[in-house]
Amino acid sequence: MITLQGKGVSRGIAAGRIVFFERSNFVVEKKAVTDTAGEIERFRAASLTAAAQLDDLASAMADKVGKENALLFEIHRMMLSDTDFTDPIEKLIESQRVCAEYAVTEAGGRLAQDFAEMDDDYMKERAVDIRDVSHRVIAILSGTQRDVTAGPEPVILASDDFTPSETAQFDRSKVLALVSQAGAESSHTAIFARTMGIPAIIGLGASLSSGLANKEAALDGGTGTLYIEPDAATLAGLEEKKQRLAEENVLLEKFRGKPTLTKSGRKIKLYANIGSVADVEAALAGDAEGIGLFRSEFVYLERDDYPNEDIQYESYRKVAEKMGGRQVIIRTLDIGADKEAGYFGLPHEDNPALGMRAIRICLTRPELFKTQLRAIYRASAFGNVAIMFPMISSVQELQRAKRIAEEARNELAAANIAFNDKTPIGIMIETPASVIISDLLAKEADFFSIGTNDLTQYTLAVDRQNASISEFVDTHHEAILRMIRMTTENAHKAGIWCGICGMLGADVSLTAAFMEMDLDELSVEPSYILQLRSRIAET
Repeated sequence: MITLQGKGVSRGIAAGRIVFFERSNFVVEKKAVTDTAGEIERFRAASLTAAAQLDDLASAMADKVGKENALLFEIHRMMLSDTDFTDPIEKLIESQRVCAEYAVTEAGGRLAQDFAEMDDDYMKERAVDIRDVSHRVIAILSGTQRDVTAGPEPVILASDDFTPSETAQFDRSKVLALVSQAGAESSHTAIFARTMGIPAIIGLGASLSSGLANKEAALDGGTGTLYIEPDAATLAGLEEKKQRLAEENVLLEKFRGKPTLTKSGRKIKLYANIGSVADVEAALAGDAEGIGLFRSEFVYLERDDYPNEDIQYESYRKVAEKMGGRQVIIRTLDIGADKEAGYFGLPHEDNPALGMRAIRICLTRPELFKTQLRAIYRASAFGNVAIMFPMISSVQELQRAKRIAEEARNELAAANIAFNDKTPIGIMIETPASVIISDLLAKEADFFSIGTNDLTQYTLAVDRQNASISEFVDTHHEAILRMIRMTTENAHKAGIWCGICGMLGADVSLTAAFMEMDLDELSVEPSYILQLRSRIAET
């Protein structure tokens, strides 16, 4: 028996034959063209066909993966008309006089790579979406159908990675489980697998080789363990666990719609992280009690120019209204470092993670900041909205940001525009500096939310984008846990609440520790809500 270890992203037990997913292969050649205008028209026509396919896919998949998840295909359709996607392709056709298939492959590949190299997990997953859309357009241009069948018998399906389109269209009766070399825990592919009840493991790397094709295997989607040619004892143990998991899933549904309470009756806020208006449906389906992190930078990153106040206001208002009175915490612009928008004109930096980003951009471009704050305050008239400043490292930064917020309120009041004058203002705790002076910051803020992703990176001096040192990223490091405790204690001494909005909040192995630390809120991916509520109830 051979044991391979990856990252489990969808719980469940499965056993069967490994089959490697066969895509319809097409080789894209760099062909010269003379009629560039005609080639651009070919690309546009293929994009229209792809858009129609995606509309049909969104409708067809609503029952299979849920309406909220099927919205992803509507987002894919919108990407087809996004100039960030289309302009580089058309310019490449025109400047290099190449065929549309090659231009989509090259320009789409570069854009996907730009996103893949970003530090933010949500941004990284947009690379998969770009590749998915690109492959669809190329298949149409080349006249090649995308084959997403899994074969005649139920199998464990293996691949380098799976796109959302592929995963959503698999016949559940033919797929026992999904295993891949790459992938991300927060990907839509992982979400689809969980929604469809398909056990899945990602990150198996090169150990998941074609040499394993047709071998018998078994896996545990919770632990991320894949067993090649398992022995009888292993199979028996997995079958026993499968029965326990079935019972647990039934129990988890009992927590839907219930308040999040510890054994002693202490109420915990269990919120969701989102990046767009479309993500609200997933938050509601996951039974989130609020939005603990609305990454507002995506309103900027989805455009090729600064979104004006009205555009931002519409996005924020829609989220506030959809959440129906549940709290919506909007993080102000966190751009820079790995999240770049060309129109910002940010200079190249040797160490962008320590450079011009987030609140530093806002404080050095106060009119840009004020425009966003005015939009958020206007949206506050339509729901339970709160504002959160990222990357605050000093009391002076927080005070400057609050003064600009006050200016925004005064301007709205002078113009008789409705807003909630009592909108809370909180901050993210993401640097060792903010932890150490959290007692001082707590006097100026209405709440804290600990961003454990950046806090881990800055505390351990480990670049999370550098795969070669990934073994040194210890999210359970005692220094991180002590910082969370210190921040929470200082928040409570000042009479404000403290939560976590980083990935660590979803780590159920730490839930009991977080409750012991008296954390007030956890904001996580929607799919973790019920599991966390159950775990908290046992604590």
